[in-house]
Amino acid sequence: MSCRIFAASACLFAIASGTPARAQDPPREVTIPQENVRYDYAQVLAVEPVYQVLRTTRSERVCDAKAAGGNGITRVVSAVKERLRSPATREEREAGLSNCRMEPVVREFRRAIAYDVDYSYKGSKFRTRMDRDPGNRLRVRVSITPQPLP
Repeated sequence: MSCRIFAASACLFAIASGTPARAQDPPREVTIPQENVRYDYAQVLAVEPVYQVLRTTRSERVCDAKAAGGNGITRVVSAVKERLRSPATREEREAGLSNCRMEPVVREFRRAIAYDVDYSYKGSKFRTRMDRDPGNRLRVRVSITPQPLP
C-alpha cells in the first residue's frame, strides 16, 4: 500500500514540476501611459445647417372679395343676404369684402438646430456636428497616446 501512495505522490510531483504554479505568481502590473494633449486649429471646409421644421396653426379672419356688377335689385338683395349671413365689420364692407369667417392657417418655420462641419487637419478630412457655426477655423484637441503592446 505504501508503494502505491509513493508512486501516486511521485506522479503528482512530476506533473506539478512540469507546469508553472500560476496561483503563486505575482500579478502583472498594468501601466497606463500618460496622455499628451495639446490644442491646435483646423481649417473649416464647409458648414451645413441642420434645420428643424416647426408647424403652427392659428385661426385668422378670411374674407372673399365681393363680385362687382349686377343690376340694382341684385345688389340690394346681395347686400341684405350678406348682412344676415356674415358678421362683417364696417371696414370690411367698405373694402368690398364679403363672406368673412375664421379659418385655421398653417405656417411653417425652419430653425437651425445644429451645424455639420467638414474640416481639414494635417491633411486629413473630418466631419463633426456642432451647436454653432465655427467660422473659418476650428479649435481641435490633439491627443497622442502610445499603443499598448498585446
